[in-house]
Amino acid sequence: MVIEDHDLISRAQQGNSRAFEQLVYRYDKRVLSMALSFTNNQDEAKDIYQEVFVRVFRALPKFQFRSQFSTWLYRIVTNVCLTHQSRSKAHTFVGIDDEYTDEDTGRASETLVEERLADEHVVNEEITTHVREAMNGLSPQQRVVFTLRHYEGYKLREIASMMDCAEGTVKKYLFTATERMRDQLRVVYQ
Repeated sequence: MVIEDHDLISRAQQGNSRAFEQLVYRYDKRVLSMALSFTNNQDEAKDIYQEVFVRVFRALPKFQFRSQFSTWLYRIVTNVCLTHQSRSKAHTFVGIDDEYTDEDTGRASETLVEERLADEHVVNEEITTHVREAMNGLSPQQRVVFTLRHYEGYKLREIASMMDCAEGTVKKYLFTATERMRDQLRVVYQ
């Protein structure tokens, strides 16, 4: 028997920790996936995931069923991601990859393959960096819509429901975000 979100929330609001655990289990993969889409870093995504469910736990007693639980939850995810992003900008650093040692340089064929893979990795990282920078130029609403549509695969009407706005508004955010991203990336790749 599947228990509806409404029942789980009501039970969790009354202090039933098992009901809260079931809510977390029901939404944990989606929350982690959204966080990973925003950060593109497993460790940061896990930090966001943890922060989201801490906030949900604290705020759940005040949840009044004015929207769907998923909509409320995804708003929290979005807010935590944006807060995390603004915090991480101030603490950005580049790690040193000590995967390769001087002993590896003696094997020519392996080195050539490793160099090709490293080049591909660098190109992919560069593209990811440019896309991230372009996304940083979007308004929070545009970024949320763009991420939910293109990284998470939600339909426009689903996004409108999550954001509690008209589908036309979502279309406008998506169109503007896509145009801005296209313009910014066109400058980089000309």
